[in-house]
Amino acid sequence: MLIIFPLGAGIVGIFYFRMYQKVRAWSSLVTGSLWIIYSIYEYMIYTRILCSGECNIRVDLLLIYPIILVFSLIASVSYYYKKKKLSSIE
Repeated sequence: MLIIFPLGAGIVGIFYFRMYQKVRAWSSLVTGSLWIIYSIYEYMIYTRILCSGECNIRVDLLLIYPIILVFSLIASVSYYYKKKKLSSIE
């Protein structure tokens, strides 16, 4: 899906930036930045700026997807616990 619609990753990045604004978890800021960078990178691949047309087999995604997945999981869990902690204080 993100390969066909690369700016969708930017939307996910904005979501993580919003999470950072709510709980100030550094992991959300880093994850949002990674998603935005990936969105720009994927858009450049999609528009053939970084690829001449022989990009059918994307070995780079074997490295990129696990990294983004791990950071996304860490940021989501961190957000959950910090939000829970903030709600118990109020």
